[in-house]
Amino acid sequence: MSFKIRKAVLKDLPAVLDLIQELATFENEPKAVEVTVEELQTDYAKNLFSCIVAVSDNKIVGLALYYNRYSTWKGKTIHLEDLVVTQTHRGKGIGKALLNVIIAEAKKEGVRRVEWCVLDWNANAINFYESTGATILKDWYLVQLDKKGIENF
Repeated sequence: MSFKIRKAVLKDLPAVLDLIQELATFENEPKAVEVTVEELQTDYAKNLFSCIVAVSDNKIVGLALYYNRYSTWKGKTIHLEDLVVTQTHRGKGIGKALLNVIIAEAKKEGVRRVEWCVLDWNANAINFYESTGATILKDWYLVQLDKKGIENF
């Protein structure tokens, strides 16, 4: 099976949303996805995030969605929001190829850290990330304020 990695274009975003939904279902949150194709397209056109896709047989089978952040300690960083490979294409090197592109971008941009989150029960992802040399920080908590929390703040 061969695949190609390339930068996403606007017409890819419906397929990107399908993969986002697949990830949400895998993570036992099938109703959590609120973003629409139109929002993705608008925000992508505004460069609010970057996205690369993996294509096999003219079908998008993987994605890495990321954006720049700034750390008060480290300076420029990249946050990898999601790295997704469709279930039928996992274990074929696509995830590693997508991550390699992100790391190459980090090197090119001179960032001091690339970071992302992984669920504590996702043993396959944890093993994959650890095999790349990534460190999983167990002493930090992820903190979020959702839309309702923001409105009630």
